[in-house]
Amino acid sequence: MAAVYRKTIWRLCTALLTSTALSVGAFGVQQAHAQQATDMGQLTPSSVPDDAKLVLASNELVYDRDAQRIIAQGAVQINYGGYKMVARKVEYDQRSGRLIATGNIEMVEPGGNRLYADTLDVTDDFANGFINALRIETTDNTRMAAERGERVGGTEVILYKGVYTACLPCAEHPERPPLWQVKAERVVQNGVTHTVRLEKARFELFGHSIATLPAIEVPDNTVKRKSGFLFPTMRTAENIGFGVTVPYYYVFDNHRDATISATGFTGQGVLLDTEFRQRFDNGEASVRIAGINQMNSDDFDAGTSDAENDLRGMISSKGNFDINPRWAFGWDVMLQSDNNFARTYDLDGLDDTTHTNEIYLTGLGDRNSFEARGYYFDVQDADPDDTAEKQQPTVLPVVDYSYYAPEAVAGGQLSANLNFTSLSRFKADALTVDTDNDGIDDLTRYRGLKGNMTRLSGEVEWKRTLTAPGGLLLTPLLAVRGDVYGLAMSDPSAYTGDYYGGTSATRGMATAGLEARYPLLVTTANSSHVIEPIAQIYARNDEQYAGRLPNEDAQSFVFDATNLFDRDKFSGYDRVEGGTRANLGIRYTGSLDNGIGFRSIVGQSFQLAGQNSFATDDLVKVGADSGLESRRSDYVGMAAVDLPNGLSLATNARLDEKDLDFRRADTTLSFTNETLQANLTYTRIAAQPDYGLDSDNDELQTSGAVNVDEYWSLFGSMTWDINNSAISRHGVGFSYADECTVFSLVYSAKRDVNDESASDWAIGARLSFRTLGDVKVGDTTLDGFN
Repeated sequence: MAAVYRKTIWRLCTALLTSTALSVGAFGVQQAHAQQATDMGQLTPSSVPDDAKLVLASNELVYDRDAQRIIAQGAVQINYGGYKMVARKVEYDQRSGRLIATGNIEMVEPGGNRLYADTLDVTDDFANGFINALRIETTDNTRMAAERGERVGGTEVILYKGVYTACLPCAEHPERPPLWQVKAERVVQNGVTHTVRLEKARFELFGHSIATLPAIEVPDNTVKRKSGFLFPTMRTAENIGFGVTVPYYYVFDNHRDATISATGFTGQGVLLDTEFRQRFDNGEASVRIAGINQMNSDDFDAGTSDAENDLRGMISSKGNFDINPRWAFGWDVMLQSDNNFARTYDLDGLDDTTHTNEIYLTGLGDRNSFEARGYYFDVQDADPDDTAEKQQPTVLPVVDYSYYAPEAVAGGQLSANLNFTSLSRFKADALTVDTDNDGIDDLTRYRGLKGNMTRLSGEVEWKRTLTAPGGLLLTPLLAVRGDVYGLAMSDPSAYTGDYYGGTSATRGMATAGLEARYPLLVTTANSSHVIEPIAQIYARNDEQYAGRLPNEDAQSFVFDATNLFDRDKFSGYDRVEGGTRANLGIRYTGSLDNGIGFRSIVGQSFQLAGQNSFATDDLVKVGADSGLESRRSDYVGMAAVDLPNGLSLATNARLDEKDLDFRRADTTLSFTNETLQANLTYTRIAAQPDYGLDSDNDELQTSGAVNVDEYWSLFGSMTWDINNSAISRHGVGFSYADECTVFSLVYSAKRDVNDESASDWAIGARLSFRTLGDVKVGDTTLDGFN
């Protein structure tokens, strides 16, 4: 008899839980389609383990053999396989096969979602039934409700007068409608087609209906991907007009899909954009094609690539593949009908000022690494002659290999680096400079020469750190480097230096160095300090062909405290630091028990013997006015203090070694707490005429954001050009963000005092409803604030 009871109770609970879960799954479709944040399809007892125990408790349990009815009433509690349910009364009629639960029904499923109802009536084959006063609360704070629901024919679940929102009710006035909600007269889930039809659906904002659709049919929560229209987006620009993009998402199978978008512009017509994507076992690849036949090309400035082409388009492709756990291969390439199409029409991911086309192969071991890449730089501007693009090099390939010996060699670390670079350029990249401000360009900098260059560089380094008595740390270093060049480049006609015009060249560099560090720990009752004097000396031969070879990868150079102790301060392989040089400095860190922290570095570099590489002439003038061109370098230093209240001050400066004038400085004062974020930065770059900067550049930048209250915030930024007494950039914005809605509006503007045509302003806006979608016009980021 006990076995009969257990079997009957098990059937009762299985029917009840399954029926309730099906109702939850049907009404959860709006969220599942929009975000798939909660998989309501998991609310079925099929996921219950076979050996799950059922626990039933109630004030009274009656089994009427004559009526073949089981009744549990009075504080009914059911626990089964992670599901928990309470009700006032649960009744199961074995003759009619109907199960009825009544009175404050509440069920909690294993994932934490909660369902509430007043009455549940369903047949034990789950084919037909209904539920009254349904209400659902999910773990991600979405809420659904319906006056009643019914299951018909075992294939359809229908909810009447359904409501869905991702907003929490107002704590002070719960009777008020949420900020937004979606209502539908009927929600019909078809278990055969796996679709949900929303009939007479309307979107309400602040309790007022703002949009109504007769019917919407979407995939149900069991469908992870389904073809259909996506949320439209909008944008606007001066020469193309206002545009609305309508994307259509198409699923081929589990591994392939595509997005087809049509954008109608009021100024230029219809832009078609299609992207095809496919996943493989070890990676993914995509192909994208876009094009337009411009209706009003004359709206663009005459003589630009935008105006000279009516039929415009592009094709691009991306791929990423893991060959094995250590090796990876991929590409990112784009081919355009002209050099400015993707940027003019703001194609997402392809609209940068310079799009870098690349193909790569990388390998990463426990200690060693390999990287091979090829580059082509697509400069997107309106120049129909592609002058800037032709001045960029085509790099095919650049190979880097780094090796570290697995075991110590002579007690130290042995490492090696290899670099191979091959590049070509269609047009010389020359920049003329007026160094004395007399209106006449009297200097030419060659950032690149026309022709081909190939270079193979290799270096081996050994170093070991020894601890001397008293705590002095000594690190001897030995290094050998060699370079082989193959050159077929045009001579720089206006170059004032001694350019090497041969077709091949070799050079070598041998280094012997020693670093000494003596860290001192000083502690007091309420603080600790580490003071570390550092001295380095590197003895080397002079740089061979100094300034006479092309310089492609060592053009960017800033001497400051971060590279004071670098053995080779050049940023690339094409230049190598030679001669005997000493670097001296002190590094300090400190902290107080009250949370205040300090850190600083200060030092200077000295050319002791041999030729100073930074004082030699160079095609790019990379060492000019760098602070290292004299025997005694400029002073460099950085210092920072952090306070526990969120206030911090940091500065990085270079001072002239003769008169201590500021040659370069970056000072930032910042404050951060729960209410306010603010930054004030002063930047000074002294004139470097030989390097192309003919006047001082002083800027004051400020940005900040304040949280007005729990939901509203204001933010803004401004950049003041001190030398020209003008605001070069500024912007302001505000945003509202709660648990279900985000709204932001941003205005930004920039001004070029030297070229007013480059001045511009923009407005960006974003409205996002959690789990439903996002409407965005323009860019809503402003100096890091969004």
